[in-house]
Amino acid sequence: MTRYTGKKWDVRRWAALDNLRGLTLLSMIAYHACWDMVYLFGADWGWYRSAAAYVWQQSICWTFIFLSGFCWPLGSRHLRRGLEVFCGGLAVTAATVLVMPANRVVFGVLTLLGTCMLLLIPLERALRRVPSWAGLVGSASLFFLLRNVNRGYLGFESLRLCPLPTWLYRSLATAFLGFPPADFASTDYFSLAPWFFLFLAGYFANRLWRDRRRIPMGGSRVPALSALGRYSLPVYLLHQPVVYGLLWGFVQLKST
Repeated sequence: MTRYTGKKWDVRRWAALDNLRGLTLLSMIAYHACWDMVYLFGADWGWYRSAAAYVWQQSICWTFIFLSGFCWPLGSRHLRRGLEVFCGGLAVTAATVLVMPANRVVFGVLTLLGTCMLLLIPLERALRRVPSWAGLVGSASLFFLLRNVNRGYLGFESLRLCPLPTWLYRSLATAFLGFPPADFASTDYFSLAPWFFLFLAGYFANRLWRDRRRIPMGGSRVPALSALGRYSLPVYLLHQPVVYGLLWGFVQLKST
C-alpha cells in the first residue's frame, strides 16, 4: 500500500517493484545456470556467446542497478543496508577466490550496489538541489558516455568516441573506479564508472515520479515473485551454490 499525504509519502512496499525485482532474479538465476553449464560443465552452446545472450545479461544488470537506485529513497536504514550489501559482495569475492580462483569475482555487482548506497548518504543533500529531470538526464548521459571506460575509451558499446590515457589503468584501486589494468580478471565486474550513474538515474527517476505526484506503483503482488524480490540479497548469495549443486547432480546422473 502506498499513498500520498501532503508533502510526504506513506510507503509500505510498492508491489510492482518487488514483482519486477523477483522476475529479474529469476532471469539472473537462469542466466547463471547457463553460465555454469557452458564454463564449468563444458556445454557447447554457441548461442550463449551471441549478441542475444549479451543483451539478456545486460537487461538483468541494468534492471537491478536502476531499481536499486530507484528504491534507495524509499528506505530508512541506508547505512545498515549499504553495509549489508557491500559485505555480501566481499563474501562472494572471498568464496570465489578460495573455491574457484580461476573464476573469481572481484568488484562484483553486490560490491557496486553497496558502494552506491553508501555514497548516496553524504551526497544526497547536494543531489537534492539538482532538479529531478536534470539529474535524470545528466546521470543517464554520463552512464552512456562512460559505458566503455573499462575498455579504455569513452563511448557506448560499439561507438568509440575517444581513447583514455593508459596511465589511468594501473592498479586494483583504479579497477574499482572503472580503469582496470591489463592483468585484472573478474567474472562479474561492475566498477563505479559507469554503473554509479545508472544507479543515480534510478534515484532521480524516483524523485521525478514524486515531483510530478504520479500515482505510486502499487498493484497486485505475484506471491512467488514478490517473495523473491523482498529477499533479493539472501537469494542472490545462495542461488549460485544451489544452482551449481543441482547441475552437478544432473550431470552425474546423466553420465551414469
